[in-house]
Order: sequence, then C-alpha cells, then structure tokens
Amino acid sequence: MNERRPNAAALLPILVFLVIYLGNGIYFEYISPAPGGMGFYIMSVVVAFSIALFTAFFQNRKLTFDEKIHVCATGIGDDNITIMLFIFLMAGAFSGIAQKAGGASSAAGLLLSILPGKMAIPGLFVISCLISMAMGTSVGTITVLVPIAAAVAQNAGYNLAFCTATVVGGAMFGDNLSFISDTTIAATKTQGVAMKDKFRTNFRIAFPAAVITLILLLIRALQDGEGIIDHYDFSTSEALPYFIVLLLSILGINVFLVLSIGILLFLAAGMYSGSLTISTAVAAMGTGTSGMFETMIVTILVASIAALMKEDGGFDAILEFIRTHFDSRKGGMFGIGLLTILMDIATANNTVAIVIAAPIAKRISTEYDIEPQKTASLLDTCSCVAQGIIPYGAQLLIAAGLAGIPGISILPYLYYPYLLAAMVIISIVTDRKRG
Repeated sequence: MNERRPNAAALLPILVFLVIYLGNGIYFEYISPAPGGMGFYIMSVVVAFSIALFTAFFQNRKLTFDEKIHVCATGIGDDNITIMLFIFLMAGAFSGIAQKAGGASSAAGLLLSILPGKMAIPGLFVISCLISMAMGTSVGTITVLVPIAAAVAQNAGYNLAFCTATVVGGAMFGDNLSFISDTTIAATKTQGVAMKDKFRTNFRIAFPAAVITLILLLIRALQDGEGIIDHYDFSTSEALPYFIVLLLSILGINVFLVLSIGILLFLAAGMYSGSLTISTAVAAMGTGTSGMFETMIVTILVASIAALMKEDGGFDAILEFIRTHFDSRKGGMFGIGLLTILMDIATANNTVAIVIAAPIAKRISTEYDIEPQKTASLLDTCSCVAQGIIPYGAQLLIAAGLAGIPGISILPYLYYPYLLAAMVIISIVTDRKRG
C-alpha cells in the first residue's frame, strides 16, 4: 500500500464546517439576533456537516466516487462508531420512558429532599464522577443524570445550562479514569502499558482538576443562595429505578445492560403508579429514540468526513506539523496533546481520536523519550478535554438534547474540562526529566 503524503488541504472540510456552523450561529445569535434568541438553531449541525462532507468528496481526485463511498463505509463501520450508535438508540429509549414515567422529576424531588438546597449542584458533580467511572462511558452517565439535573434546575430555580455542564464535567472525569472505558483501553493497549500505571499518571492530573471544580461549585452554591426547595412531590416507586440504575452503574455493569434494566424498571414503575400503559410506554420510547436521530446522523457524517480526510493525507499533515514545530521532550508532549485534540475536533469521538493519534504519538514518544504511561495519559486526557468542550461532540449533543437547550449555552460553565486542560499544561511545563 502506498504511503500517504501530507496534505493540509485535506483538512478543509473541518474548516468549512466551523465557518458555516459557528459563523451562522454567531451571526444570528449576536450580530443579527433571530426571533426567540435561538441563533445557533438556525443552521442545523446536520446541514453544516453535510456541506463539509460534500467538500470532502470533491477532494482527492485520485479516488473514484465508488472508492470514496467505500472509504466512508469503512469509517462508519468502525467498532467504536457502531457502539456509539447503539448507545444512542438505547439512551433515547431510556430517556423517553423515564421522562414519561415521571422518573426524572421524582428522582430530583427525592434527591432534593435529602441534599441541602445549597449542595444539590456539587452533589450532582460528585455523583456524575462516580457513575462515569463505574460505567466507563460519559455518554451513558450523561443520559442517566442530565434529566435529573434538568429537573433539579427547574424545581430549584437554578441555571439549566450550569446544571447540565456540571454533569458533563463529572462524566468526563469518570470517562478519563475508568478502567473499563473505551478511551482507557485504547490509550493503554496502543502504548503497551498496564491500566494501573496509566491510572496513577492520569490521576495526578485529573484529581486536582476535579477538586478545584468541586470547590468552585461549592463557592458558587454558597453565593447563589438557597434554592426554593421547601417541598416537591415525588413518588418513591417512580424514583427508585433511577437509583437502581445508578447502583448498577457503580457496580460496573455494562452500559447496555444498565439501560435495558432501566427501561424495564421504569415500565414496571410507571404501570404500577398508573403514569404509563403499554401503548404510552412504547410511544415514549419511540419519541426518545427519534430525539437521538440527529445525533446519530452527525456521528455517521463525522465518521465519513474523518475517513476521507485521513485517506487524503490530512492527518499526515498534522504529524508533519508536529515534527516541524516540536523538538524536545516537553515539546513532544505538547505535540501529542495537540495532535489528540486536533484528532478529536476532526472526528468528534474521543476513542476514535485516540486510535488515530496513537501510532503517531508512539513514534513521537520514542523519539523524545516520553514514558509510555505518560503518552497514554496524554492521549486519554487530551481527548477528554476536547470531547468535553466541542459543541458537536456526542456528549454535548446528548446533554443539550436531553436538557432542551443549545449546546453552545453549556460551554461557559464547563469548569472541569477547562481546568483539566490547565492541569495538563502544568504537568508538562513542570516535567523534570530532561529530553
């Protein structure tokens, strides 16, 4: 097989997407506000990515149209992409039936009756961290907890975007450190290191970011004053399935099994309380699944675009750039981090980003004498930084969809991902090994 030549022009589709999507959003949100103040909903993310995909198809004249279709099919058929699509379907069904059964509002009411009003948001962050570590998936955690966060925000009068961002941050913390996370498996296996070694290196970066985030949440909670949470009606039978799902998640049960059990439990609880019938339950699951269609289409489009860019030498151009501009151990670590972030921005999937960046990162680590566990930690952590911030990634798309708000509105409150990025930079700058 012929080696691909670096081709920076192959990255044009991502630039086209960013200009179209963000450009339209900024214009209709701030320059010429659209009625209702929903400027970032004027341009559909699906339409923007479709235009980017057309751009990718018009590039690389060496391949025929049928060959480009095959490249796209290979990208879409990746195991991680397939898993994500199935999780989207399960997440939609779970969210739909949980909402119809009244589970979210009941769980929120029960949670608020236990937690002091000021501690609701910090509590959600800690719970999100633990659940994500147990489940090994930020997407599954967000699916379970965002409806609760949304109900907390509504019932207590808190900022919905802030509550949603708190759950997203905790979910990314757990995803980064979990032993059963796809990102952990990909990062460690590609670098040939034990998970416990990567965990120790990773923990020194992620834990301080989480502690600072919790402190900021506590400070803000004290400043915001007491929420109006004197009393809210809730049904224990309707709330119980959520807490069973959380317990199963903590025990490390597979996310598909957890979501399946959750669906069955909410069906039983809803029929017991009278909030559901077989027909309304099926309809609710259908509605929830339909709500995930846009997210699934975006996943397919991004996988196709990434495959075409890789085939055309776009990713090789990134490697060439790193080799040219980073020529020391610390520079190599910055290069690995930047490479991973760029791959995640291009693919909108942290596991896929790691898989693509890993071979290049391994070559960089060998050239600059970077320990394999450090490289694995950088791959996983930097992918989680980017994935927790990009508004078109699965995490923010699902969180925004479940909360019913624009993804861009969550960005200012993503304390943990921003602090995690700062901790990565500090860890590199303070690295003491020469090279």
